[in-house]
Amino acid sequence: MRSSQTAYDRAITMYSPDGRLFQVEYAREAIKRGAMAVGLKYKNGVVLIAEKKTRNKLAETNITEKLFKIDDSIGCVVAGLIADGRALVDYARLIAQINRMTYNERIPVSILAKKICEFMRLHTQYDGLRPFGVSLLIAGIDEGGIHLYETDPSGALIGYKAGSIGEGKPAVIEIFEDNYKEDMSRSQAILRGLDALKKVADRRFEASEIEICVIEVDLGFQEVSKEDIQKYLDKLAKKRG
Repeated sequence: MRSSQTAYDRAITMYSPDGRLFQVEYAREAIKRGAMAVGLKYKNGVVLIAEKKTRNKLAETNITEKLFKIDDSIGCVVAGLIADGRALVDYARLIAQINRMTYNERIPVSILAKKICEFMRLHTQYDGLRPFGVSLLIAGIDEGGIHLYETDPSGALIGYKAGSIGEGKPAVIEIFEDNYKEDMSRSQAILRGLDALKKVADRRFEASEIEICVIEVDLGFQEVSKEDIQKYLDKLAKKRG
């Protein structure tokens, strides 16, 4: 590490001469080390798929949680420091509940995503705080349509038709750029997301290593069972020959 860099990475509030906040960049590195997760919008909704990666063979995979329900029609998946992700999910649930109690209606997905990003941005502006080492894919449906957003430790917000966070993100995005279609069915979207994860990870997944949820107008937030995940994996394996 260059001596010029070490002088500027000790405090989150200090810019380097070339306009960088090193603590934010370090937070992004934590996200890149996280297990892969993807989100895809399809004809009637949006799907989130998360890889559950454990480095200990004795670890119980059902304890690790990467997919979270925020409201009846909003969910998210996290990559990076899972503890940071849980803190942001708790904050998001609180904001959603306050909006429902105050206005007697569900919070718009874009408003919730912006409030989460504002909370993340505040952690880049004060001494004694550190940026959240996690990124969220926030998916949901409201009167404005179907939404998929990605958060950044800097507080930036990006909207996607199909997105990815965690390890292997550039490769997954490249795959989506080649084969994503807006008029996909739910099954096609799930298979496309699983196929991208398998291609980048270059291995076979078990149902216990995958979490999937779908959010649709009539269904709201719904988790896909392990039995159905296994059926999708078997169908994908058969399709790939």
